[in-house]
Amino acid sequence: MEYDENNYNGIKNDINPTTTANTQPAKKKKERKAGRFFGKLIGTVVLGAVFGACAFAAWRTLDHYGVQIFPDKEESADEFDAEKYRSQIEKDILSKLENDRDSKKEDISDNSDEDSTVKTFATDSNVTMRVTDVSEVVDKVMPSVVSITNNYTYVTNYWGMEYSQESEASGSGIIIGENDTELLIATNNHVIEDADKLAVQFIDGEVVEAKVKGADADNDVAVIAVALDEMENTTKDAIEIATLGDSDALKVGEPAIAIGNALGYGQSVTTGVISALNRSIESEDGTKLEGFIQTDAAINPGNSGGALLNVNGEVIGINSNKIGGSTVEGMGYAIPISRALPIIDDLKNMKTKKEIKDRERGYLGISGRGISAEMTEVYGFPEGVYVYEVYEGTGAEEVGLRKGDIIVKFEGSTIKSMEELQQELAYYEAGETVNITVKRVNEDGTYDDVKLEIELVSEDVMPQE
Repeated sequence: MEYDENNYNGIKNDINPTTTANTQPAKKKKERKAGRFFGKLIGTVVLGAVFGACAFAAWRTLDHYGVQIFPDKEESADEFDAEKYRSQIEKDILSKLENDRDSKKEDISDNSDEDSTVKTFATDSNVTMRVTDVSEVVDKVMPSVVSITNNYTYVTNYWGMEYSQESEASGSGIIIGENDTELLIATNNHVIEDADKLAVQFIDGEVVEAKVKGADADNDVAVIAVALDEMENTTKDAIEIATLGDSDALKVGEPAIAIGNALGYGQSVTTGVISALNRSIESEDGTKLEGFIQTDAAINPGNSGGALLNVNGEVIGINSNKIGGSTVEGMGYAIPISRALPIIDDLKNMKTKKEIKDRERGYLGISGRGISAEMTEVYGFPEGVYVYEVYEGTGAEEVGLRKGDIIVKFEGSTIKSMEELQQELAYYEAGETVNITVKRVNEDGTYDDVKLEIELVSEDVMPQE
């Protein structure tokens, strides 16, 4: 076949028309290139704006940490290494976090005298945590808290016959002061109730016998005493008198610390917060009680009578496991110290209960019978001792005690039975004067409180059976 240049060019153009600059398709291609150029230009402008905004945001974020994000002026754009600066930025951020953490730790150290119970730490993610450390408070207050052991006689009735057994119970107490001869300790009434013998163990382990000063069963508060001359000097040096706070100033949510002889194992510490104030609850015997502090700090058997503290180491309440019991986890109760203090002040000034020999004991000069809770509910009588008879020639007759009066208090202690009245009288000699409170009925069936001072008489004045 003879070579034909025109035929060759036609075949070549059919295969690849864009390769010939003078053909019509080539002009159309140039137009498409121009359109794409302007599109790319607009896209580049948009992307540049977005990149600039992101870069500014990143700069502000990094600048917050004090991180240098631009190359030195002496370094040219051709020499700029992006990977190098990305790595440097990461190192600077980590360094900044470390410095922040160290700074916070230094602040804690500098301010430790102001509040040593709360420490702040910064995590690697720059999140601040508050960790409560109560060790310093405990070291300060533990010497003012004691363990109490109550040895009592448990009496039960089985098929009409009484059986007795010696038993032991544990509780706690708070050293609140002293007088010329005694160290005074506040606790719960139920901790020392029906005690044949009381023993107190101090911070150094010394155990000393204690006596009851006074008790208020209605408010579950009592004061006991330890003779100073029966204590070792080393123990006197080891103990401290507790600092009492103001429970009226408490706020829900603030920290609470409980110290006591939990389960009789010795002093232990639990922590929590003030969960509620002025709680009204029902005691184990069904009595409605009001005005108590609720906390989620664990208050177990043996903690009763111990201290509920604020973060300053001040006593804000007297723990009571009896109140509310332990049927619900995280709900413990304490008697507010501001409410207990007036009662404590009265009880600590009472005569210390030291048993008197039978021939020296004093008598009121009455016969009586206890009014039970059931009789109170059915007939509306006040709970106490009903006076059946007042004997002639006694102090009771002289001051006007009457048949039908109901004795409800003896020397500040609540009286609910004839047995309790006799137990109180066991500590007083003939010739001593005691204070009693009676409920006296009016014509309309209501009762008035009448306070009387009665001189106790000897057994010889009492009628012989």
